[in-house]
Amino acid sequence: MVDHMELNQAQQGFLESNPSAAMITVGENGIPKAVRVGVAMVDGAIWSSGTRDRVRTARLREDPRCTLFVFGPGFDALTLETTVEILDDSDVAERSVRLFRQMQARPEGLLMWYGEELDEPAFRQAMIDQGRVIYQFDVDKAYGLR
Repeated sequence: MVDHMELNQAQQGFLESNPSAAMITVGENGIPKAVRVGVAMVDGAIWSSGTRDRVRTARLREDPRCTLFVFGPGFDALTLETTVEILDDSDVAERSVRLFRQMQARPEGLLMWYGEELDEPAFRQAMIDQGRVIYQFDVDKAYGLR
């Protein structure tokens, strides 16, 4: 078992300023599989959103190891080797509100979802209807910042 680490202030600041990442999991054949995702710091934890039926969710249920490659301006980047916990309980709709408020920099009011502005009750219902989950990334190793 790997001991998880806390990000330092520079790493946290980089992640908060750069919400776009490649999420890399390993397929059945051992080949890394990458997908672009949005990430955000929520209450000191790194979160992203997915759905119960996504292939990457199934892969993470089998093997929770994942690498996040966080894109910065120019060639700046932060690589995070992580262990993922899938948050898939009765609080997922409320957690999704918190995540998307952070990602959209909208501390209150309407939230954007597929080009539409939704109030919180409608947004929560969309999260439930789509079978949303939250990926929580526990950092095992971080590198790449200058």
